Amino acid sequence: MPADIFFYHLQMQPLEGTLPLLLEKCVEKGWSAFVQTGSHERATALDNHLWTWREDSFLAHGMASMAHAGRQPVLIASEGINAENGAAVRFFVDGAKPESDLTLLEGLERAILMFDGNDQEALQAARQSWRALKEAGFPVTYWQQSERGGWQKKA
Repeated sequence: MPADIFFYHLQMQPLEGTLPLLLEKCVEKGWSAFVQTGSHERATALDNHLWTWREDSFLAHGMASMAHAGRQPVLIASEGINAENGAAVRFFVDGAKPESDLTLLEGLERAILMFDGNDQEALQAARQSWRALKEAGFPVTYWQQSERGGWQKKA
């Protein structure tokens, strides 16, 4: 059975405000996660951000290239590599495309593509990903960010 693919349309809050919350929810469910970014610089920036994003929270994570990466509940990388931590959820952010290597979607509970609704290039890329994944037989759903930062299923 193919993984569910969720498209998260960021409109009210940036990725830095929403991704950590979703990662926390994954860890609370006992799911490990993998965050794939569009560039090494962005992966490094997200790694740094997750250490300090909220004073009253600690989200264990690491870069996929580090030693003992398989022990981390959340891994981050810019490459399309298999997750050593047995990720149940894979996030695609900042230009990373899930359709670029469909084998990375095998065995996942879900994959989540997050895109900036204020960026026309990101919107266009998300539409292309939607079409490609739907044609490949993946169940896709579209979630729009509400004014309060929650998510509403739209399609």
